Amino acid sequence: MEIITRAQGIILRPKEEWEKIKAEPTTVADLFKSYVIILASIPAVAQFIGYWLVGVNIPFRGNVSVSFGFSLSRAVVSYVFSLITVFVLALIIDALAPTFSSKPNQLNALKLAAYSLTPYFVAGIFNLIPVLSILILLASLYGLYVLYLGFQSGLMETPPEKVMGYFVLTIVAEIVLWLVISLILGAIFSLGTFYRGV
Repeated sequence: MEIITRAQGIILRPKEEWEKIKAEPTTVADLFKSYVIILASIPAVAQFIGYWLVGVNIPFRGNVSVSFGFSLSRAVVSYVFSLITVFVLALIIDALAPTFSSKPNQLNALKLAAYSLTPYFVAGIFNLIPVLSILILLASLYGLYVLYLGFQSGLMETPPEKVMGYFVLTIVAEIVLWLVISLILGAIFSLGTFYRGV
């Protein structure tokens, strides 16, 4: 699988790309090694460069450069949590399957989690200029549409009338997951630590 071709397909032609993904033989390890680990590095590397070289805008202080050490450690921790998020989201999707008369399948659940986060990972390049991070949020919203099309494609063999419920509950779980991770990251890199790292 060519990673650039797959990312382009999932962003530009998601409906057609899900059909290819559905039939594609792979393993959990291969999907992580050949796709998730690489793509998840985009926001982390861009964040490191953006924080260190461009700086961040802090209310009442303006644009502030951030130390190399702080920028690097935040990028590494964010990267690790991105990988954890993909894995946990896949577990949630798989665990919810019986609730919606779907067929539990860890690999297909991972495909849904990993590929639906593609727009977020690719848009992570905007972390180079922290003020543009709003574009990452917009890409994440598009990723939800990609996720919906993934459910609709039959990856989890969900009856058509239960796709919307499965999708909505997955979104709720994903939001809770991101909030928990944001709180953890916030605790690790509190404002006090941030100011000391500047």
